[in-house]
Amino acid sequence: MIEIGKYHELSILRDTTVGLFLGDETGEEVLLPSKYCPETFKLQDTIRVFVYSDNDGEKLATTSTPKLVLGDFGLLKVKAVADGVGAFLDWGIERDLMVPFNEQLYKMEEGYSYIVHLDLDVESGRLYASSRIEDCLQNEILNVAEGDEVELLVWKKTDLGFSVIVNGIHSGLIFDNEIFRELNIGEKLKGYVKKIREDQKIDISLHPIGYAKFNDSNMDAIYLALKENNGFITVSDKSAPDVIYSRFGMSKKAFKKALGALYKQRKIEILPEGIKLI
Repeated sequence: MIEIGKYHELSILRDTTVGLFLGDETGEEVLLPSKYCPETFKLQDTIRVFVYSDNDGEKLATTSTPKLVLGDFGLLKVKAVADGVGAFLDWGIERDLMVPFNEQLYKMEEGYSYIVHLDLDVESGRLYASSRIEDCLQNEILNVAEGDEVELLVWKKTDLGFSVIVNGIHSGLIFDNEIFRELNIGEKLKGYVKKIREDQKIDISLHPIGYAKFNDSNMDAIYLALKENNGFITVSDKSAPDVIYSRFGMSKKAFKKALGALYKQRKIEILPEGIKLI
């Protein structure tokens, strides 16, 4: 079956005036419009396409790359808002992605970007997006354990820190005291499961569980950066203040103080070209 919202490897069956008809092993066919067809091809060649639906709910193929596939979360920008219909998002293919008004957690505005989930209306066969992220996540059955490395998508800022989507399935939280640099909504990064609470809430750390921690958050930030970059970074006490702030979110004075403390503890070596972890 050729599923909507997913990539497929399909065989070229027929060349027509409107495009190529592609098919799978079940005998189902889908049209790849002429503007997406390769310049050279042979019948029975295999081509990788993304399948979506047109305004009538009919399946269409494209070689364009969407920013989301079915079940994905991501940050997309609103191109337009239509009264009585919904918001339309730019997601990388010709047909814009609609967010119906009843799937908007807050009313969307043109020109702004929002975290959304790509879903499928089974009855109509049409793809749509939802910004009701909590409804698309579940923590009842967890497929992660404490200490696991996980994929994160920064979802929203809270009073305690940042809510993140964990492995595209669960909701997690990075507390402010675990954050050593600026985080942005929509940013994708790796993290670690620090704790799973009795109510199934997941606490996330941005550094491996059990790594050496210090009493100073600036020292933590520098040490973590070294660990994540194979023990060496090119930023040093000779770097410009704006370079240091951009990388660590701290002043040059605070950076030099933390470097000095790490050096005294024989954790680092300060070289002309950067800092090396001992």
